[in-house]
Amino acid sequence: MQTRRHFIGNVATGLAGSLATSRALGANNRLRIGVIGMGERGVQLAREAISCPNTEFVAAADVYSRRLDEAKSMATGSSEAGFTGYTDYRALLEDKSIDAVLIATPQHLHAECFVAAMDAGKHVYQEKAMAFTVDHAKLMRAARERSPRSVVQVGHQACSSGQIADAINYLSGGGVGQVTAIHARMYRNTPAGKPQWTRPLYPDMTPENVAWESFLGQAPARDFDPDRLVNWRLFWDYSGGNVHENMSHQLALWGKAMSLSIPAAATMTGGVYLWKDGREVPDTMTVSLEFPEEILFSWNSGFGNNYPGVTEDVLGTHGTIARGQQIRYVPQRVNRPAGAELMGQTPTVPRAHMQDFLSTIRNGNDGNATACPFELGYRVSVACHMAVESYLQQRTVRWDAVNEEIV
Repeated sequence: MQTRRHFIGNVATGLAGSLATSRALGANNRLRIGVIGMGERGVQLAREAISCPNTEFVAAADVYSRRLDEAKSMATGSSEAGFTGYTDYRALLEDKSIDAVLIATPQHLHAECFVAAMDAGKHVYQEKAMAFTVDHAKLMRAARERSPRSVVQVGHQACSSGQIADAINYLSGGGVGQVTAIHARMYRNTPAGKPQWTRPLYPDMTPENVAWESFLGQAPARDFDPDRLVNWRLFWDYSGGNVHENMSHQLALWGKAMSLSIPAAATMTGGVYLWKDGREVPDTMTVSLEFPEEILFSWNSGFGNNYPGVTEDVLGTHGTIARGQQIRYVPQRVNRPAGAELMGQTPTVPRAHMQDFLSTIRNGNDGNATACPFELGYRVSVACHMAVESYLQQRTVRWDAVNEEIV
């Protein structure tokens, strides 16, 4: 069996293995689900899945033994008796009775697990941001092309919300006019002395209970460090910081609503201004993305004040779309003197994004028919990595669309 450290390289040279096909499904069959990565987000996704009709949570893979014990306690009924936990996700993928996998690993492992799942013929719900780097995005695209019948949903939940239906309605009606700018913000705060994103360490986080080399994957080799295991979001080796965590969500919604391509240029500035706790990713930042559609997307974020929260304003010549807890349209009186303000009316049903994924599998639809398909996840993740590269290189970076690379 190949090691994880050589896995991505083998995929790139065509040695990933032969394609497999999951069992055929009827519209009323129960879907058997496995989860790869049982941290906080993996637990949330598993709960969403088993809350949907005719779905069984039958397997989980994680490098930390405690999480597998906790995962088994979530299985109920017939799933509990047949539940299996794995420290190696590849063993989970070998089970042909598993129809779909939910991948919620740290970001640097997304490509490795996604590629293997595609080559195993599984349907995949891939947490955001879909790809950690441009090279990873290309590997994932090649795997997607090898398994076109697999359903893929990228975890940008707003793409299944009622708000995006309202946004598309506002845009298509002509009342917004020509959009030249989108201003987005994402701010949080925590009590003094409790840094954003930090998780507690437990005594059983030891080399005996953690498959450390599996956690590292393609990341640089390091001695065992439980802080990096549980607080991986703080380190560039495994995380794209809040750009990948939250800007990706906001960009995905408008990228879908407005069919935005990969940005032509990206600029990111900021730093670790508040939480001097050893983290590498910034806690205060601003990003500017210049799109070929002649739209400037700006995003400001920080972890020291929760005003103005999570909001976006889409600025058009004839009107503004303002999105926060609600979404509304406000006319520009200079061009629409008789225009009326509109409040979003489309509800978001519970677990809409997960249900969309599962329904697409059951209905036998095109694998790209989900609310957030692979191609949208690809564009968003490349844009996010461009911003990170700009920050690390301390300069504006550009996208070479011909060679598909950052320059």
